[in-house]
Amino acid sequence: MLGTGVMIGAGIFALTGQMAQMTGVLFPLAFLAAAVIVSFSSYSYIKISNAYPSAGGIGMYLHKAYGNRLPTAFNALLMYFSMVIAQSFLARTFGAYTMQLFGGDDTGMMVPVLGVSLIVAAFLVNLSGNRWIQGVASFIGILKIGGILIFGLVGVWIADSLAVDFSSSRETGDVGNFLGATALGILAFKGFTTITNSGSEVKDPTRNVGRAIVISIAACVVIYTLVGFAVASNLSLAEIIETRDYSLAAAARPALGEYGVWFTVAIAMMATAGGILASIFAVSRMLAMLTEMKLVPHRHFGMPGSIQKHTLVYTVVLGLVLTAFFDLSRIAALGIVFYLIMDIAIHWGVLRYLREDINAKAWVPVVAILLDLLALGGFVWVKLNTDPFVIGVAVVAMIVIAVAEQIFLKRTSEARDAEGDESHKGHH
Repeated sequence: MLGTGVMIGAGIFALTGQMAQMTGVLFPLAFLAAAVIVSFSSYSYIKISNAYPSAGGIGMYLHKAYGNRLPTAFNALLMYFSMVIAQSFLARTFGAYTMQLFGGDDTGMMVPVLGVSLIVAAFLVNLSGNRWIQGVASFIGILKIGGILIFGLVGVWIADSLAVDFSSSRETGDVGNFLGATALGILAFKGFTTITNSGSEVKDPTRNVGRAIVISIAACVVIYTLVGFAVASNLSLAEIIETRDYSLAAAARPALGEYGVWFTVAIAMMATAGGILASIFAVSRMLAMLTEMKLVPHRHFGMPGSIQKHTLVYTVVLGLVLTAFFDLSRIAALGIVFYLIMDIAIHWGVLRYLREDINAKAWVPVVAILLDLLALGGFVWVKLNTDPFVIGVAVVAMIVIAVAEQIFLKRTSEARDAEGDESHKGHH
């Protein structure tokens, strides 16, 4: 439920319109292409979680492959930032859908204000403790999965036809655009990685973490396919693109009238709020673990409490900045670039260092890396032609992370060596 809940919260509500803008009427097929890529990707995560179940999730997986070195810290931070970006994406989506109850956001001010308010509320809930978060996230997960299934089924049922019109060649986009939309679709599935953090809580984790990943991806394939066809059957391509930040609510209007819009907005509000709640919890835990492993620098800034409380504050502050100043398409672009590079590093780690330990077949990670590179290449190509600024921001951010981490790890190593020398002298 946690994995499926995070996936549905992160993807379907805002990505549908953005994918349609990129690849035209083929966007339901781009969701299916993304599912194929994620299916190959999940193999490495399942194999590692079966061999080494832990609460550390991806941070621990990278550490198993690369040790206390730059690739671990760099890629773990890419994953961290991609998850914080996903929170901002959810927060802006929450704002965009909520404003449909009031006829939209003509000023452009209310969407970020509502998004920021949601992150602050999720922060306060996270301060109250783990048990409550998991209970609330599970309950919201059940409601939103049921609600989105109803939306998809009713949308398909009411639609005049399920035929997707390929008559206009412009409306289908080119291969690069399709690959770019597929990369965006991967954002809608990457929530399955949250399940890897459950290794210390799940019964029989060596079997059940992998099974949970497979079930949640399969469930989302069905749900996304239904929703994609429901939207495509009730709105024209131009309408989907025009309403890209809230296309599900727009698709509900011709099918079900205002009641349909209210129902869809209610599900979107629950889905995004639940997704942020679970995500802030998982992300702050991951950063705390990296801090304890001495892979990232840490400052208290005078704050009381545990390291995880501090990482919770960092996570929320970063999410607030992104939500306030970046629009949905730019947030999504940063998230997918960071995530795919980290994903490639996981598969390379399995191939190069862990294959024999975890009993993995070599060809599956090889295919996963090739598919990731294909999707990333297509996405970067599209963005360089339409919004090069966001690719520039991604490249600069990665260079800064790599250089800062290299300096930090070198200093940590020198300090450790100096401590070793001192204790050696004291012993003599």
